[in-house]
Amino acid sequence: MSRMLHAIAGPRVPAEELRSRPWRYALPALALSAARVAILVSIFLPYWTMVLEAPQYPDGLHVQAYVNHLTGDVGEIDGLNHYIGMRPLEDAAQFERSISVYLLIAVVLLVEGAMHIHSKWAVLLVVPVIVFPPFFLIDLHLWLDHFGNNLDPAAPLSNAIKPFTPPVLGTGVIGQFKTHASAGPGLWLAVTASACSIAGLVLHRRAFKPLFDRMRAGERSQPAARGDGGEPAPGAAS
Repeated sequence: MSRMLHAIAGPRVPAEELRSRPWRYALPALALSAARVAILVSIFLPYWTMVLEAPQYPDGLHVQAYVNHLTGDVGEIDGLNHYIGMRPLEDAAQFERSISVYLLIAVVLLVEGAMHIHSKWAVLLVVPVIVFPPFFLIDLHLWLDHFGNNLDPAAPLSNAIKPFTPPVLGTGVIGQFKTHASAGPGLWLAVTASACSIAGLVLHRRAFKPLFDRMRAGERSQPAARGDGGEPAPGAAS
């Protein structure tokens, strides 16, 4: 068990090596630390914004989607959506929003753990922060597609509006309405965290793989230096 844990944790950096190449071993931690901070701050910022232009609202209606709640003109947009048979926005992604903050805190802790692992196992801890931005967009697309293609047939304007998929990003037109959807600062921070994590893994491999290979070579040479009974092999020591 201890040998397995040692293989997962990876080698320690020799003091002399650390003194001669401090930045080589500091840069992976700095990149992963930046990713950790970025994903944590993103919790407090909107991930997605949408502006709906309608004849009766010349200034447009605005909604901001955070990872765990919606803000803006949600009630007004729901009122308009009622006429075409679309469900209220708050009905979307209820489970995802209920666990999102805990999920992102767990992601932060995983990145923190990766900063202290000097082996290839660090990749597994960093994968969640890398895939989170595309996961968010895919999940959002699936919900928009579900809402737009499952309209209430009893709605007042159900015969005038055909099923549709609102765009996750970009401009869409539904009847007299036009929507403009864009990534919010929270999502951009999550993308930044993903990029920093990838950079951190590249730097991590450059810094620690030579040490890890050296450690494994030393472990393989130890049995060869002993006899089958655990005694030193002839000529192994003088």
